[in-house]
Amino acid sequence: MTDLVEAMATEVIAAHWSRKDLDLLASGKASSGEALPSNAWMALRTLGWTATAPSGVYVSDRVRRIAEEQAGRVLRSAHWRAEVVEGVLASWPAGNLDPIRRTPVEWEALRAAVPDGAGIPASVLRARTRQILTFAAARHRLPADVCELEAAPGAGGQVVLAAADKQLTTLERCEDDPARFAVLTVRLPVCPDPCSRADWHTAVVRFRLPPTIEATAALHTPTLRVRNGRLRLDVAHSTAVPKAQRTGHVRAVAFDYGLNTLLTGGTLTLDGGPGPALHTDGRPAFLRVNGVLAKADRLRIQAEQLWTKVAHLQRLAEGRRAAGIRPAPLVVAKLTVLREEHRRISRRREHLNRAIARTAARFMVEHARATDASVICLEDLRDMEARGKGRTLNTRLSTSVRGQIVADTIHHAARYGIAVVVVPARGTSKYCPRCLTHFRHHTAPDNPRAGWKWATCPNAACGYSADRDVAAWQRIGTRGLTHQHQYVLNRADGSYLLRSTVEELDQPVQHVPLPARSSSGTQTRPADRTKSGPTRNRPAPNRRRGVPAPPTPPSTASAEPGAGGKRPAGRLPQPPLRRGRRRERRQAPHTMSPPRRPHRPRGTHLGTGFHLHAHATPTTRPRAAGRRPGHPRPFSTRAESPATPRKTQAR
Repeated sequence: MTDLVEAMATEVIAAHWSRKDLDLLASGKASSGEALPSNAWMALRTLGWTATAPSGVYVSDRVRRIAEEQAGRVLRSAHWRAEVVEGVLASWPAGNLDPIRRTPVEWEALRAAVPDGAGIPASVLRARTRQILTFAAARHRLPADVCELEAAPGAGGQVVLAAADKQLTTLERCEDDPARFAVLTVRLPVCPDPCSRADWHTAVVRFRLPPTIEATAALHTPTLRVRNGRLRLDVAHSTAVPKAQRTGHVRAVAFDYGLNTLLTGGTLTLDGGPGPALHTDGRPAFLRVNGVLAKADRLRIQAEQLWTKVAHLQRLAEGRRAAGIRPAPLVVAKLTVLREEHRRISRRREHLNRAIARTAARFMVEHARATDASVICLEDLRDMEARGKGRTLNTRLSTSVRGQIVADTIHHAARYGIAVVVVPARGTSKYCPRCLTHFRHHTAPDNPRAGWKWATCPNAACGYSADRDVAAWQRIGTRGLTHQHQYVLNRADGSYLLRSTVEELDQPVQHVPLPARSSSGTQTRPADRTKSGPTRNRPAPNRRRGVPAPPTPPSTASAEPGAGGKRPAGRLPQPPLRRGRRRERRQAPHTMSPPRRPHRPRGTHLGTGFHLHAHATPTTRPRAAGRRPGHPRPFSTRAESPATPRKTQAR
């Protein structure tokens, strides 16, 4: 059924892949002036763009709806790309030999030519410019529109059952266990080319619901996909959640993105009144996933080596085919094995990146809940491109999961009514958060050599010195709290975007302890969660054992200070004649040295709870009444879900 629907939808897309038809569908009105429905399949039928089944194949009207729905969604999404390409072509710099490096005036003209150009990342505009340059290099002219620049897209190997009605498919929870299982009933063909209605039979699929779906959530008709020979269900569900507010935020958590330390953040509080002020306790929270990143980097290197071998064998096979010679069977077999191994490693990298994104999203949302923050402030890194920074850093930037982290955070925060704001990243680590003075960056707090890792304020009255990421999250949170009236809603994902900042609204941050809270209203120090206390086999860790000191000669013990006496036996200590030179460490953001010893995750000591190799700063909530001191309250999503927490492999 997947192949049948994809073939019908692809035919509709190819028949109407023109700028005229894209504009007509996006206008919302037919040629006769009739308003087009919101459903894609109904809009296509109003325009007369219907899907037809292949010759000799029987499909019901509801299956044709599914194909038309998928085709309509693809054509509607292509209209945005058409407008961007048209704006880039209209503002094409004629005298500039390198359109990638536009002048500020040319950038303003480009954003003015593109609809809502101020909110489009520069990386998207540069990517479209490169695409046009590639077309011009091959055709020696500029394309007319996106339909000439790109070939007609496909419909994707999926079946959108939401376009059908209950005569084709139904979805309901299982009667014996409604919190964990659901039943999907759908009519499917029993052969690749069904000739009559008798070739369509009803299939019942009983699948396990993920623990993230609550028992009270409403299930919607899923989308069917076939991946690696297995049926996958994309089950959409909805539940009542508090609405995130646009303004009125008093407390926020802000996080700065890094490569070695994935996330560095903290909490800020806006003190209202005649003179609003920002306060923070200055305690940073860290999320380190060095173990996972190192593994992903090893898989990347392995995938690149395999792809090099695949490209070499493919060139050999193509060369023999061009010469009219059949490729060697051994080369063809080896090429098949290497391609399969490369796909397997790519899937492993995809799973690792997905785990990193989910871990980071949960860490930020749980930190916001623990500190009673109503907004999460992140930096806008959509314009950061992997170019001009060296081979290693470019590779690490291109393989990072910044966008997926933001998407997962928005989705996870919406469940608790927490707003997510994306602020400009320019200048966040350039100025001191306490006095707004230009920072001086060097390698370490005790090394004045110019570097990038450590930041020191040259203002003698301030003298703030901290890691540049620690200073950056304070500036990010300041921008988020002081520019609340300039938030713009991003209707695509429900987040808020701060497109520009006002210099007059930038305020310094005051480092003061936050008011203490506990069950009695006073602050209690978080309990020590480490396991470094004394044990039977380890009486005093990190300390010198109780071994008696070497005996001191009586003459030395009884002699007065400065008086002569017999020195202890042994050689006279001599200063080293040659001082060893310490190896200089690399001060580049792409530093990732191989471990000198096997990685030993110290999760208990570092406060993990998300992943075996993800070390997060522990953050606990104020203990509830009746709870013993030192025992933090668990606030995981599964603990608050009425559904039974079970692992699942089906979606």
